[in-house]
Amino acid sequence: MPLVVTDAIVLHAFDYSETSRILRLATREAGVLSVLARGARRSKKRFGSALDLFAEGTIEVLVRDQRDLQTLCAFDVTHSRPTLASDLGRFAGASALAELILRFATDERQVSLFDALSRSLDELALAPPDETREVTLAGAWRLVGELGFAPSLDSCSACHADLAIADTLPFSHAAGGVLCANCARLHPSGRTLPAAERARLGAWMADERTGKMSDPDSRAHQRLLREFLREHLAQDRALRAFEMWEHAPWSRA
Repeated sequence: MPLVVTDAIVLHAFDYSETSRILRLATREAGVLSVLARGARRSKKRFGSALDLFAEGTIEVLVRDQRDLQTLCAFDVTHSRPTLASDLGRFAGASALAELILRFATDERQVSLFDALSRSLDELALAPPDETREVTLAGAWRLVGELGFAPSLDSCSACHADLAIADTLPFSHAAGGVLCANCARLHPSGRTLPAAERARLGAWMADERTGKMSDPDSRAHQRLLREFLREHLAQDRALRAFEMWEHAPWSRA
């Protein structure tokens, strides 16, 4: 029974029996783990703020092969991120990012995916309330890229021909990105992507900052992301946290 020591982020937590809690964690070295925090409900001294959603730190966990639930021995918190819970927009965005990891990441080691999640949550924790949607979109596309499903933006997703940067192009979810004029006749396209918004999406994928967005543009990007996720990742299962974030009544009007 090896003792694994790794960085971790709390993505989900729920009560188990009268004394314990189960946590779903994103980890740097062991992918997504489900762990049992024994006695966590009986005394807060043992784990403290480690039971808070989106808290990050170093864990010690006993890992047994072929078991779905591992034993959490210790959690030394380094980032508690309390501001994610202080604003509904931040919390909804963080929940959507957590859902992407819980649904589509595996128990394989993916250091860059963990780092992208940590950075995205940090940026969201500092985001002004009127910018949480854009910051969440950037973080979500960053995670999509790390999961290996980045859309094609600079070349045709069907024939791979290079495309002009200034062109407005059809975007096909099924094909996996933008299409040239010839291939657009052969593949159904879900949306037309203006050149400026294609550049914005490319900047998000490249971890570059972008300017503020209009409300219609940011909502269009939410729809584009939702449709892309359903085509490539969701397997007809609802993304409940994502839907809450997209249709949040408190978001900017």
